[in-house]
Amino acid sequence: MRKFVLCVAGAAALALSQASNAAIVIGTNVAGTNPYSGPAPTFTFDTLAGTPSLTGGAVVSGTSASHAQPFGSTGSYYSVGLNDGTTGVIDLSSFADISSISLLWGSIDTYNTLQFLDSANNVLATFGGSTIINPAVGNQSDPSTNRVVTFLLTGTDVTAFSRLRLTSNSNAFEIDNLAINPILVPEPVSWVLMLLGFCGLGLSIRRHRSGLPQVA
Repeated sequence: MRKFVLCVAGAAALALSQASNAAIVIGTNVAGTNPYSGPAPTFTFDTLAGTPSLTGGAVVSGTSASHAQPFGSTGSYYSVGLNDGTTGVIDLSSFADISSISLLWGSIDTYNTLQFLDSANNVLATFGGSTIINPAVGNQSDPSTNRVVTFLLTGTDVTAFSRLRLTSNSNAFEIDNLAINPILVPEPVSWVLMLLGFCGLGLSIRRHRSGLPQVA
């Protein structure tokens, strides 16, 4: 009985650990290349099929006074700013669980802000331009200010994450080549049930070997 109680305690501790370890952090952060050589994009913004569900912002091409094509980008890209709408939301709720997201972040400025949201629009994590490179001077042609950034999601944030929110109170915040890496991660409750199952199996085998009567 004592072993079973320990198993239950271990299962509960595992569930709590899964929840407390939730985090969204920068995994890799490298200068852009031309041509682009980062992770294979899920969305390139070049076609309808290559564009996720968007609210606000604009899918644009080329370079103008209000937006600049990220270094290494080809075709269209996504932009938010004074002339494209200062806030844009990318809905990624169609993906079950996401372990990492990569994007080409163009001409990084201090006034660019990227937020990870859950389905109720609660903020899970916030990254400003200066978090990615400092100083974030918005140079349009310098690879060091046009970067391929990969964000890693852990714990409950893997399943909680639903949307990206881009904000820029000036011109502009541009991204391209959005790469989504979805995974199937057992919920903490599933881990608990699996652990309890293993505990029960172990106790059953121990009783069988010791000649103790089986408990239905």
